[in-house]
Parts: sequence; structure tokens; C-alpha cells
Amino acid sequence: MIQFKDVVKAFGKQTILDRVNMTIDSGKTTVIAGPSGQGKSVTMKLILGLLRPDSGEILVEGHDITKMRAKALNEVRTKFGVLFQGSALLDSLNVFANVALPLEERTKMGSEEIRSRVLAILAQLDLTGHEEKYPAQLSGGMRKRVGLARALMLQPEIMLFDEPTTGLDPENTLEIYKLFLETQKKFGYTSIIVSHDIPKVFNLADQVIVINKGKLSTFASPEDIQQSEIPDIQAFVQYTMGKIYLSREME
Repeated sequence: MIQFKDVVKAFGKQTILDRVNMTIDSGKTTVIAGPSGQGKSVTMKLILGLLRPDSGEILVEGHDITKMRAKALNEVRTKFGVLFQGSALLDSLNVFANVALPLEERTKMGSEEIRSRVLAILAQLDLTGHEEKYPAQLSGGMRKRVGLARALMLQPEIMLFDEPTTGLDPENTLEIYKLFLETQKKFGYTSIIVSHDIPKVFNLADQVIVINKGKLSTFASPEDIQQSEIPDIQAFVQYTMGKIYLSREME
């Protein structure tokens, strides 16, 4: 679904990504992790075409988005849904209007069809009865659900989650992760999660990509990360995961 080929990205003298390569498979969940300030969000922006690499190729379904002009790039972006760190809901709109917005902006659907689609997705995400509430009236977990509902309205092939559990307590964090797992299985999209919430987020992962000092290391499981012989990866594991971690045991 997505490939990085020898991608380089620097800001001034600071190299964020140094000739990195990665592959993200269709229908799978990839977690991008690593110490703060190592380029996780930059990688997300490169995938969306919000930033251009200094060199290298970024392929989405085989097409290099680094060479695309605005119109073609915007067409590729219709394949993506994004759940932002703060959900990015519009405070002046209620839940129904926030979720309906992508259909109103990007399709020619009539009001009745939009209403039907919105109510259906709200029901799937246990938001029925909250249609008239405004973001300020919702808990952090509920805002995440509304943000996810909005992101799914255009039936994306790829979902990007940017630090999706920031600001949530442990109970709501676990609830949101279970929701992500359920919706990914239900809708079948390719999922990319950028998160600092280690190791809990690894329960969702089909693969984990750790970014550190401009390089990417890809692992099939958290156990594989713990067995890495790379000193920087070992230090990251010790700090975030401890000596023993069982990836498939959901707390």
C-alpha cells in the first residue's frame, strides 16, 4: 500500500530521515514508534504529501506522490482518513454536523442520504443519542469516537492516527484501542498509528517501525524489538517496555 524508498528529509542541518526504506502492507496495522523528536509526525506528513522529501520516493499504491502536482496529490489524499491528536472537531458544530462535513464538502449526496450515512456510522461507534451535542459537552473518549466517525465517512482505504490517545486516562485509552481494532477489522482499511503510548499500542500492531536517529527499524512483534541487538533500540526498549512484555495480552 505504501513504500518509502531511500527517503531523505532534513530541516537545516538536522537530518530527520536518512535514506530510509519501509513497506506498509494493505489491510494491516503498522505502529510507528520512537523517542520524542525523532520524526514520527514528519513521517506522517510525508505519507500525506504535506511535506516533500529532499530525495527518494514515496509510493502510494505504486504511484510516487513526490512527483505529483496538486490536483493528482489531492486525488490520492481521498484514499486517506486522519484522526488527529486532538480530534480537531469544529467547536461551533454539533456531533452530527462535524461527522456530516466530509460528505457535504466532498460529495454530491443529498441531505437525506447524508443523514442516513451519518446516523449509521454514529450507531456503529455507539454515538447514537449524542447527535446534537457540541464538542465541549463530550468527554475526551467521546471526542475521539466522533473524530473517528468523521474520518471514516468517505470510506478511506488508509487511516492515519496521530497520537490518538493523548490526554486520555488508562481506561479510556484501552477502550479507544479496542475500538480501533474493531473498526479496522470491520472496514478493512490499512492502519498507521503514530504513538508514544508504549507498549499498550503494540497490541494492535501487525508490524512496528521504530524511528531513531534518522533510521527506521522494522519488527514483526514487540518481542522481536526486545531481542534487537542495536544499542539505541535496546535503550528505547528498556525505557518504554522493561525487560518482559507479552504483546498479545490485552490488559
